[in-house]
Amino acid sequence: MGRFRTDDAPALIRAARLDAGLTQTQLAHRAGLRPPSLMQMEAGTQTVSGEMLERVLRAADYRPSVPLAMQADEIAACAESHGLSNPRVFGSSVRGEDDFDSDIDLLVTPSADTDLFDLALFVDDVEKLTGFPTDVVSDANLPVQLADAVREAVPL
Repeated sequence: MGRFRTDDAPALIRAARLDAGLTQTQLAHRAGLRPPSLMQMEAGTQTVSGEMLERVLRAADYRPSVPLAMQADEIAACAESHGLSNPRVFGSSVRGEDDFDSDIDLLVTPSADTDLFDLALFVDDVEKLTGFPTDVVSDANLPVQLADAVREAVPL
């Protein structure tokens, strides 16, 4: 299984291409594909393997901020299902410095019943939804080294 969900390939390719400001032809050339092949992938008429999807998304420099914006409601619902509230984003995605190799940095408020397993399960859910590695930090007893993260964090 690849990093990104292949059943979402057409939407992912289109979102990445539009975010990068590329035409289908430009993205096809960057990915080393023939333009008709990319057009078929984006239209959903050609099956896309996990490896091919990652190749196309890398060529478009698909960034974590794109799926974060597209799936904010789903991510917030996942947080709530694990006893977490107030999910906020910090780091490169907030600063507009994210790229294909960036991760997602989230800050959350745990309920009194939340434990480390809840945080780990939430990380797994976000990674499956977005395809990007994710770090989640609790704002309860936050180390002083992460004070800047709290100041720059913005709601999903």
